[in-house]
Amino acid sequence: MSTVIEPTHARSRPEDGPVQRILLEGVPWARYEQLSDCFPDSRALRLTYIDGSLEIMSPVGPTHENWKITICYLLEAYLDVKGIRFYGRGGFTLKETGRAGGEPDASYCIGTDKPEPDLVVEVVDTSDALSKLPLYGALGIPEVWLWRREQLEIYVLDKLDAQSDLGYRLSDRSGLLPELDVELLAAHVRMPDQYDAVRAFRQAIAP
Repeated sequence: MSTVIEPTHARSRPEDGPVQRILLEGVPWARYEQLSDCFPDSRALRLTYIDGSLEIMSPVGPTHENWKITICYLLEAYLDVKGIRFYGRGGFTLKETGRAGGEPDASYCIGTDKPEPDLVVEVVDTSDALSKLPLYGALGIPEVWLWRREQLEIYVLDKLDAQSDLGYRLSDRSGLLPELDVELLAAHVRMPDQYDAVRAFRQAIAP
């Protein structure tokens, strides 16, 4: 088993503190499950397991949480204004037994409640973070939103595209919400005040 320990420098606020990333290779699935059971619902320690690679990230600071909450507030504002039924599923652990496991920052079912979410939201703090797309693709989750470098990346599941990462293709629009102006939403995520951002976004998308 090999280990890589790397400090990252993706935080923009001093109160976030240093971010530690540990990557273990050749980890059995049973070991991942044991560690997951030791840290249930922990927001300070994030475990991601993909095909024998186990990534441990700590801590999740205020900047990460602020990005996540702002994106969720704006998404929920859009769904509410447009009259689209949705169900927040939160950040519970998703697993494909024996192969992959991880915890999204947030997730939603669109239209009807389902065992697996339709949409996953992830805030990526560092460029070398282990990609969870293989996990989400294996579970058949239709869409993944990644907030990375203050940009919103939309990944739409398309199993016909053999060149993409387990069927995901980077798209300039949402497959679930095709009328959503992605750039408009991203611009409001970047606003410094969360309350003002949500109010301004609601006004911008109002009928």
